[in-house]
Amino acid sequence: MPVPSSFDYAVVRVVPRVERGEFINAGVIVFCLEHRFLEARVQVDEARLKALWPEIDIELVRKHLEAIPKICAGDVSAGPIARLSQRERFHWLVSPRSTIIQVSPVHTGLCEGQGQTLRQTIDQLSRRLLAG
Repeated sequence: MPVPSSFDYAVVRVVPRVERGEFINAGVIVFCLEHRFLEARVQVDEARLKALWPEIDIELVRKHLEAIPKICAGDVSAGPIARLSQRERFHWLVSPRSTIIQVSPVHTGLCEGQGQTLRQTIDQLSRRLLAG
């Protein structure tokens, strides 16, 4: 019987106008130290972003969001942060910011099994959080 493993996750949010405090969920980051798993899924909902701020630069938002999975994967094209350890990359990604791309507080969950279960978990979180 598999032993449950704890994992941490945070929701990635786009906050088009920080002063208004409105946001749209744009992804999720999942980290499990025990299984050396760090992965993110992101998505840009252009229509919803434009509804909150018609002048938003969608391409800039997309560029910043697309860097998150690259950093998780340790892709060196994502810059020096991608060269840090998995744990350091996760903590850097989930640190509080006052910019247009922000993350929720970190939440904890339990899963059984290896990477496949974690991938199923991130799939479920992504669908639920990004469905709107």
